[in-house]
Amino acid sequence: MSELAAPAATTTPTTTPKVGFVSLGCPKALTDSELILTQLSAEGYATSKTFEGADLVIVNTCGFIDDAVKESLDTIGEALAANGKVIVTGCLGARAGDAGGNLVRQMHPSVLAVTGPHATQEVMDAVHAHLPKPHDPFIDLVPAAGIKLTPRHYAYLKISEGCNHRCTFCIIPSMRGDLVSRPIGDVLKEARALFEGGVKELLVISQDTSAYGVDVKYRTGFFDGRPVKTRMLDLVQALGEMAEPYGAWVRLHYVYPYPHVDDVIPLMAEGKVLPYLDVPFQHSHPDVLRRMKRPASGEKNLERIARWRELCPELVVRSTFIAGFPGETEAEFQHLLDFLREARIDRAGCFAYSPVAGAAANDIPGMLPKEVREERRARFMAVAEEVSADKLKRRVGATMQVLVDSAPALGRKGGVGRSYADAPEIDGTVRLLPPQKLSKRLAVGEFTKARIVGTDGHDLVAEPI
Repeated sequence: MSELAAPAATTTPTTTPKVGFVSLGCPKALTDSELILTQLSAEGYATSKTFEGADLVIVNTCGFIDDAVKESLDTIGEALAANGKVIVTGCLGARAGDAGGNLVRQMHPSVLAVTGPHATQEVMDAVHAHLPKPHDPFIDLVPAAGIKLTPRHYAYLKISEGCNHRCTFCIIPSMRGDLVSRPIGDVLKEARALFEGGVKELLVISQDTSAYGVDVKYRTGFFDGRPVKTRMLDLVQALGEMAEPYGAWVRLHYVYPYPHVDDVIPLMAEGKVLPYLDVPFQHSHPDVLRRMKRPASGEKNLERIARWRELCPELVVRSTFIAGFPGETEAEFQHLLDFLREARIDRAGCFAYSPVAGAAANDIPGMLPKEVREERRARFMAVAEEVSADKLKRRVGATMQVLVDSAPALGRKGGVGRSYADAPEIDGTVRLLPPQKLSKRLAVGEFTKARIVGTDGHDLVAEPI
């Protein structure tokens, strides 16, 4: 549900109305932003790069942890100060304040409207109420793939919304609801439009990619007249086949370590999709996982990772963890560090546990002092960096395919790219040295072969060949 302020008088604008837009939070929020921007463009609205130059501003917020809440509220305040007409959407819009009312309304009562996440139509209704449409929409005003906030050569593909799990540290289901899988025909149609539009890397995202289709009992959908099951394996197979003629990558994110994920690994070994798995383990100790109400068995994760690497030796595993969860003992934390070393997680991030309003974990006994939580996070990251650095050094001398993200001076001075082991914005990069061959040029959005010649922290250094 959305909260709309009284609508402004509606008159047909004499100039093209401009909307400012700020997108905060995770890639799932980014795809919501892209849907809204696509609809705005289809209806003839222009976008403004500044708050001051816009007729109104939309702020897509994040409300998961305290820092994200503060950033969202601060951004809303900045937009109000600079522009005065602000519509708020996203996860923070669904959160209640201390007095039980809407948090955003309590902190910024002058906003024009507040909606929750995944609410394109509600946002558009608010825009229409305060900034009339310039004209009727025409279907050829926007590209088939829609408006994207990512660089032209990569894009996120959201396959579902919401989550069926009730992890005690998480309030996402209360904001985004239970799992709702997109029809597989719609997902594949969007993927094809993205590839045809020049996308070289497709990043599959959701709250729980492994659960795709569970809510519809893996029913059969249709794409190009062919039956396709609404199931993770069938989706990944279809995306891999679709990407092949374009020479594009398919990367999987938010993959819970269920047994059926094993069936996807051979596709990685065959080169159909990238040998990369983003798996949110969160912890390793069985007792901590039980307190977290995690849907995976910590005891079997080491075995599962070992099995995956047997099937696909090139596999890269990235994950996120929480240090200092309520009740976590020093022994349980040491168990996590031992797991990190034994599992040899290629890329690991860690949050010091932070209480989130509305999360069940707040009621778990044994809340640790903030300094203990932060100290454990620091110790975790030291081990994670040690493991990652060792694995990176083993790549020196190898030749890898690199997707170029930036290349000043037409690539003559080198550039920055990523290997299959690096997701954009969350993993490392490959620093590309100036090409030795005069005929060699680096082009943004294109692949280049490069020989790894060194490491630099979390990054690789390579020479284009």
